[in-house]
Amino acid sequence: MGEEAKHPIIIGITGNIGSGKSTVARLLRAWGYPVLDLDALAAQARENKKAELKERFPEAFRGEELDRRALGQLVFGDPERLRVLEALIHPEVRRLLEEALARLEGAPLVFLEIPLLFEKGWEGRLDATLLVAAPLEVRLERVRARSGLSPEEVLARERAQMPEEEKRRRATWTLENRGSLEELEAALRGVLDQIRSRFGLS
Repeated sequence: MGEEAKHPIIIGITGNIGSGKSTVARLLRAWGYPVLDLDALAAQARENKKAELKERFPEAFRGEELDRRALGQLVFGDPERLRVLEALIHPEVRRLLEEALARLEGAPLVFLEIPLLFEKGWEGRLDATLLVAAPLEVRLERVRARSGLSPEEVLARERAQMPEEEKRRRATWTLENRGSLEELEAALRGVLDQIRSRFGLS
């Protein structure tokens, strides 16, 4: 029992662009739950591997600074270069994640925000998954309002992700986020009750 207590239950949070997964993560943090952000870990991994990145992708650098957009353009549509990038960054992300989880030993429940959870096969490292879902037209409007991207740009990013319906099929829980923040909070509290019940947490 003592051994089990050392390792937190890990729930992955995901959702397609504009679904509101970052809002869910913010609520969980406000309620006192540890939430790790895989994008932040990836940013740290890129910083740690900057020398190797510059060697393999010199066009993506402006002096000593990595231009993430330029890097994305280099690997988008080029499977071989994408494989090179992922082989460099993914092991470092996983190492940083394990370090972060080790620092959280004793916490009963940890959430991990992973935008491409199902696309990148993260399920095997998680105890369960929570999909934040919303109709496409709602998500399009949210992204346009916050980012200024055109509908075509948003749809291009949407098409690069696994269809939401497939994610609904795979997810342990689906949290509908088509209404107000108060409705989202209430739904999230309901999911938390289910999580605690499933894993025997008080």
